[in-house]
Amino acid sequence: MRNDRLSQARQTVSVARFLRRLLPKRFRSQDIVVPLVRLNGAIMSSGGPLRPTLSLAAVAPLLERAFAQKDAPAVAISVNSPGGSPVQARLIYQRIRDLAREKNKHVIVGCEDLAASGGYMIACAGDEIVADPSSVVGSIGVVSGGFGFVDLIGKLGIERRVHTAGQNKATLDPFRPERPEDVEHLKALQLDVHATFIDLVKARRGTKLADDPNLFTGLFWSGVRGLELGLVDRLGDLRTVVRERYGDKAKLGLVHQRRGLFAFRAGTPGVESGFDPGRIGAGLIEAAEERALWARYGL
Repeated sequence: MRNDRLSQARQTVSVARFLRRLLPKRFRSQDIVVPLVRLNGAIMSSGGPLRPTLSLAAVAPLLERAFAQKDAPAVAISVNSPGGSPVQARLIYQRIRDLAREKNKHVIVGCEDLAASGGYMIACAGDEIVADPSSVVGSIGVVSGGFGFVDLIGKLGIERRVHTAGQNKATLDPFRPERPEDVEHLKALQLDVHATFIDLVKARRGTKLADDPNLFTGLFWSGVRGLELGLVDRLGDLRTVVRERYGDKAKLGLVHQRRGLFAFRAGTPGVESGFDPGRIGAGLIEAAEERALWARYGL
């Protein structure tokens, strides 16, 4: 019964919106609605039924719909992410900037609990970055992690067999002893990615950035300290900023993820549709890895 009432209410709202569009603009309500896109989760190229993640493929439809709203003077984006894939983070950042230029929209980004590492990279797509005083921001760095199982498989009497064409094809194999040359190669790769991240932040934040030697070391800070360092523009929340900028009647309009009839329901744009029991084992491991990303910031 409750679902029936909810469905009827949604239909009523949809009809009202349709009829409103038929009215001449002079007869419509003059309320300003700023579309809001919520980006919540770790940044990975693929998600799953057990956890929400962010990727360009997952969030692009939401961004397209938000920037397509012609009467909106701006687009608001809420970021809550511990980072993850630097490639996906930069792709999302670039799509936001491309759409902002194409549609001539001001972009306001709000940092929730966490906008760190790749999450902060996405936040840099905003023309204005707003953070709560207790938000965690920054972590401009690159990290790689893994496990070594060399002693474990020896105790279990397991023999590791790897055959490659190319002497470095099995670089950083967790079941073989770590080689110094492999670590050096990984560190060189990290430096390249880190330099790209630093250049992006400097290009977007410019002279707002404080002259602090720890700014690009991977450290992270509260919203209060982030304001002092120039990582954010002001403290507060998106609703307050939108009302201050566009008037007391201005409001945020959440852009929802469209779902198929049989889609697996989860609360964020990064979740893939469908449920595959065969992926449960891998999903649990991936969920633990994502949990570790959040835990790194005390969350």
